[in-house]
Amino acid sequence: MYKKEKTAKGWAKEIIIAIVVFALSYYGVKHLFNNDMEAELKTAAIELNKQTPMQIDQHSRLDSVSSIGKTNFIYYYTFIKIEKAEVNLDTVYKYIRPNIIENVKKSPDLKVLRDNDVIIDYKYYDKNGENVMEISVTPELYNKD
Repeated sequence: MYKKEKTAKGWAKEIIIAIVVFALSYYGVKHLFNNDMEAELKTAAIELNKQTPMQIDQHSRLDSVSSIGKTNFIYYYTFIKIEKAEVNLDTVYKYIRPNIIENVKKSPDLKVLRDNDVIIDYKYYDKNGENVMEISVTPELYNKD
């Protein structure tokens, strides 16, 4: 009888150890391969949103930020005194878009996003809340030269 009891305790102990090792391995591997970028982006959005709305200049305001999974980080801006009809999209894409891309390439604050190939989206709305434009800066754009 003593031998059977010891064997049952041994099995229980081995099962518990196996469960603990599996759980630790699962979360370790998940963290290693997922790099937990999704959680980092969510946390960054939460922290930035504590500071919004934030006046950027006399024409624009950062209203909020959000993330989608581990691939997209999105900034939402409003042109404070401008209506959609007043925005010349040709000028925006010719002058403003290159400046945004250059900022993404060089900003130390965005390095973690660049290092993880995150797409950075900028969405602009007019003073009435109408969508004016969207600029998407992909890894292909910010990793050039």
